Amino acid sequence: MMEDKYLTISAPAEGLYKEKGSKFIAFAIPVSNVEQIKEILEEKRKEHHDARHVCYAYILGVDKADYRSNDDGEPSGTAGRPILGSLLSAGVTNVLIAVVRYFGGTKLGTSGLINAYKVASADALENAEIIEKTVDEEIHITFDYLVMNDVMKIIKNVSPQVLSQQFDNDCKMVLSIRQGGAPNLIERLKKVESLIIED
Repeated sequence: MMEDKYLTISAPAEGLYKEKGSKFIAFAIPVSNVEQIKEILEEKRKEHHDARHVCYAYILGVDKADYRSNDDGEPSGTAGRPILGSLLSAGVTNVLIAVVRYFGGTKLGTSGLINAYKVASADALENAEIIEKTVDEEIHITFDYLVMNDVMKIIKNVSPQVLSQQFDNDCKMVLSIRQGGAPNLIERLKKVESLIIED
């Protein structure tokens, strides 16, 4: 069965790490698609146009199958990968972390960089509120006014969220329920006479 819940962050958060004059500012931002990520990265580059690097990593999807990391000119594996590591160890998805680096004049070396990006991104996640979200399914139903009681009984028992309802001779409702609970709800609704589940 597919996982129908996941961890993400509720709102953007920031983290900071300073080392030998270099400043690493990490931004953890909740995201839902790659287009949005591109826009945010462009904004950060404009906002911090005098910064040396804007490195990032993101994870998308309940199954965390869509992820990427980018070193943005830092030595390979010293920025994007540690940022991605922070996301993985926090167990979150649908999150982008961009780390803006202001160079302080002293090189930090490979291990220094890895540590800086790791600590800055972990700090941003520590300052974020991690929340659990569910993957929900919407179910649209139409039924006869006469079977209203049967439908209401099922709703009371299974307790999906009622997104909208309109009661005439023909009644319409839009229900939302966690993916894992959808088959049970549909099964019960199918037993109601004259009820139609729209695709």
